[in-house]
Amino acid sequence: MKVVIMGCGRVGGRLATILDAGGHKVVIIDVDSYSFRWLPSAFKGTALVGNGLDEQTMIKAGIENADVFVSTTEGDNRNVMAAQIAKHIYNVPRVVSRIYDPIREEMYSKLGIETISPTKVGAELLQKVIEE
Repeated sequence: MKVVIMGCGRVGGRLATILDAGGHKVVIIDVDSYSFRWLPSAFKGTALVGNGLDEQTMIKAGIENADVFVSTTEGDNRNVMAAQIAKHIYNVPRVVSRIYDPIREEMYSKLGIETISPTKVGAELLQKVIEE
């Protein structure tokens, strides 16, 4: 599977590492080359410096042939904008976006974008630990 990830912070870097180790073809994009420090030296994928909202960067990342696009930056608006571009312009079959604001989740799902809210997931896990 070919996966393009936008955002190489802790989450994006870890996801890229896991998928790469699983044999997937991974391209990870970040505006700051220093962010690629989250990738291990054994990473076989491609680390691309660029803006995931930029057409040339997306094409260079191979978005036109991607099976999955994931946006994991710290900005909900950037994540959703890039996810919409991947879904509606490049017709990527599966698009997932990290969204901090759980209230936005429903709206984005109506746009055909799968979302993960670390805010919601974290609160639910904490609740489970507290109540056990």
